[in-house]
Amino acid sequence: MYSDTTRQIRVTVEPRFLPDQSQPADSHYVWAYHVRIENLGMETVRLRTRHWRITDAMGRMMEVRGPGVVGEQPLLRPGEAFTYTSGTPLSTPSGIMVGSYGMESETGESFDINIPAFSLDSPHQPRHLN
Repeated sequence: MYSDTTRQIRVTVEPRFLPDQSQPADSHYVWAYHVRIENLGMETVRLRTRHWRITDAMGRMMEVRGPGVVGEQPLLRPGEAFTYTSGTPLSTPSGIMVGSYGMESETGESFDINIPAFSLDSPHQPRHLN
């Protein structure tokens, strides 16, 4: 698991390779990632936007921006958490994702929180020892 905390909001991500949805012979690899967003602070916040940078093993980067997550813009009161699962395909057997969520406080202040960088690894990626 990968975790990062910004302004007392912790984001934890757990990626998982999906062999049943992947076709390595066709250079098609799929991962699910489970995200937990926890409000550890004292202010109520709402997740408004997402921004992902997804980089494959060849260094090709794709950016994804949009409103909310999985069709929702969750409200997180102090002590509350929101979880969701999503996924991404790549044409290489490994990659990395990192990003941010655009948040809004009850007073209307907008700010970004970090989504930790996490590795997308499959059993089809050759291992290299340094």
